[in-house]
Amino acid sequence: MLALFRVEAALNYTIAYRISKSVPYFQWQKGYSCASNKMVGGNNNTRPKWRGVSVQACSAEVTDVDVNVEVKSQVQVHDGSLAESSSSKMASSTDKHSISLEVGSSLFRFIKGKWGSTQAKIEEETGARLIFPPSRNDESLIIEGTSDSVARASERIKLLINEVVKSPALDYSHFVSLPLSLHPQFIDKLIGFQNSILGINDANSSEVLGGSSNNDGTNEDATKIPLISYPPKSTSTSTSKPRTSTLYELGIDKSIFIKPQTFHLTVLMLKLWNKERVNAAAKIFKGIEADVMDALDGRPVFIKLKGLECMKGSFAKARVLYAPVEVVGGEDRLLGACKIITDAFIKGGLVLEKDAKNTLKLHATVMNVRQRKRKKDDTRKFDWFDARGIMEQYGSEEWGEYVLPELHLSQRFVYDESGYYHCCASFPLPKNTQAD
Repeated sequence: MLALFRVEAALNYTIAYRISKSVPYFQWQKGYSCASNKMVGGNNNTRPKWRGVSVQACSAEVTDVDVNVEVKSQVQVHDGSLAESSSSKMASSTDKHSISLEVGSSLFRFIKGKWGSTQAKIEEETGARLIFPPSRNDESLIIEGTSDSVARASERIKLLINEVVKSPALDYSHFVSLPLSLHPQFIDKLIGFQNSILGINDANSSEVLGGSSNNDGTNEDATKIPLISYPPKSTSTSTSKPRTSTLYELGIDKSIFIKPQTFHLTVLMLKLWNKERVNAAAKIFKGIEADVMDALDGRPVFIKLKGLECMKGSFAKARVLYAPVEVVGGEDRLLGACKIITDAFIKGGLVLEKDAKNTLKLHATVMNVRQRKRKKDDTRKFDWFDARGIMEQYGSEEWGEYVLPELHLSQRFVYDESGYYHCCASFPLPKNTQAD
């Protein structure tokens, strides 16, 4: 009787994903092998039993930004002879494999699709099984199946991620910012600006930052305050009777105002959809401090904010209202520093191709319709607001002169105790009490 042997082999190796400017997302290339185990032929009359095998991925030196994907390959066969010819055989395409992809929790919803439709389609067409982690803190996706089915599913997911990342469906997650909310006097001006428009008395100024009776930052009487008369003053005649509009009709509510604690200038927008990319961005950020300081000549940068302007469109149907930025003494030093920042992230493969071509326009946004929070019973489809009345009152507003104190790598939609965006990395800029 042939003795029954069970051979369990675990192949541990790492696949390195290289992110470059040409393919800045998931260009998957097989990397370094840490182990190579020999496989032996099988006894078809004996059913193999599977159990998990603990593995550790090896370290491999790679260039640019690398996302390492740990691949676990399990092979189990039976043979009584253990012949030399059999021991040299590699695992066949029918062996069971599982790989772990560091995808990022923000992308899971796209891989699943509506009601799991995309996941079901990938599994049906590739024959692999996709296993999502139970915790939102886990960013790994497990793919199980034969080597062929796992490879097909991996390729499908790669193409899907490339498509999603390039589209507006995946929002920017991080940005390089110059905080302005560190100046208390500036915050006071912004609070006064919002109070005036929303019709909130100074005594109740905290309502701008907190709740209100209408849940939109206004009180019942505030919605009746006329911000503009129709027809406009420049076209009114003695026979026409101006009418007033409520904030509701003008498309104005608390949610479209930028929170004073988050006020900032944006240098660069980033899509960092997993921990690997966030860590890579933080490393790049910390590595440019000396170059940025050199570009600024070790001297502080002062800016002036005056008036309001509309980002695209017209004041009658505005989407973004911002305060223009004037750099005291010229903008060459600041723009030079910003270019160093942008070039470093482009070189690291963390900037989308279309964003790498953008020309930087420093501005301080005060109102943005993208932030609008709609009520369930609100049937309006406002993607604009009427800013003409605001311009009449604040079109030439002197917001003040301020020094740029710090540079941050900020995370959107997450806030620190100060109320400002969560800081992933930062360093101070030159400071002085007086402008040059």
